[in-house]
Amino acid sequence: MERETQFIGQSAAFQDAVERASLAASLDRPVLVIGERGTGKELIAERLHRLSTRWDRPYVILNCAAMPETLIESELFGHEAGAFTGATRTRAGRFEEADGGTLFLDELATMSMGAQERLLRAVEYGEVTRVGSSRPIRVDVRIVAATNEHLPALVDENRFRADLLDRLSFEVITLPPLRAREGDIEVLATYFGQRMAAVLGWEEWPGFGPRALAAMEGHDWPGNVRELRNVIERAIYRWADPEKPVDALSFDPFASPWQPVVRKPAAKADGGDASPAPAETAPASTAMPTGPVSDMRAAVDAYERQILSDTMARCRFNQKVAAEALGLSYDQIRHALKKHGLNQ
Repeated sequence: MERETQFIGQSAAFQDAVERASLAASLDRPVLVIGERGTGKELIAERLHRLSTRWDRPYVILNCAAMPETLIESELFGHEAGAFTGATRTRAGRFEEADGGTLFLDELATMSMGAQERLLRAVEYGEVTRVGSSRPIRVDVRIVAATNEHLPALVDENRFRADLLDRLSFEVITLPPLRAREGDIEVLATYFGQRMAAVLGWEEWPGFGPRALAAMEGHDWPGNVRELRNVIERAIYRWADPEKPVDALSFDPFASPWQPVVRKPAAKADGGDASPAPAETAPASTAMPTGPVSDMRAAVDAYERQILSDTMARCRFNQKVAAEALGLSYDQIRHALKKHGLNQ
């Protein structure tokens, strides 16, 4: 899938964050981008670069969480041949690669204290020293960093350097989660839906049905825009009739009656290493009775009632969401709830 670079949204909270990024872009100062996963931190970082005076110079990205602690300093500052096992040749680091441009440090909060100390010197003095070398190299790099952590709290816990935070937080842009972006869910869903329909060769975009729209608005979207995109595109490609409005969403792609059950270790009496307990065949709350059954109809009704009760509780008693989770229509679940006296 191509890289998404457009900003879609009309809510005031989202537009304020985008405008602040546009304003900060022209200033050659560090910027911190804060937000939950899937809120678009990478897009804001790229906007800061593209609208800056460095737009035609390198834009280098480093995901700090993807780098082992033993390699993060080498990745950032480079190394000399023979500096450590496996360093067979001299290699420039990301700071040197980004010289004259922008270095985007994603997942900044995962950086070790040792790497933070060296990063502080690079930011403060504009110098980096390759691992295994004693000769500093001058660099001209603008730092943009992103995290989903509250950095001042990490400073209080001695997990992040206060002096580094001071130097990186000239401007802090905090992105709102999708659940706080009033009116943007349907706008984004329509955008992603139209694009996916075009990919599938649909002649026209049929829109969304009332059940799908209600489910969207009732969902918390912990994965934000990234999660919304996946849910919408999955719904489009699974929809059987392109001429009718898409009216079924699947929020959990792992949901299945045959999904594996996590094995829980059984604690030993002597406190020794625990061995895995046998996997259960189903969650205890919805497991079929295994003892003798004298009335099959009553047993099936009791099992059906338990499934409905558990699903309604899991879906916060939202009938539309529960119906989608069970693969039922809205009328079907209302009938089932009435049958079992669960529609109060």
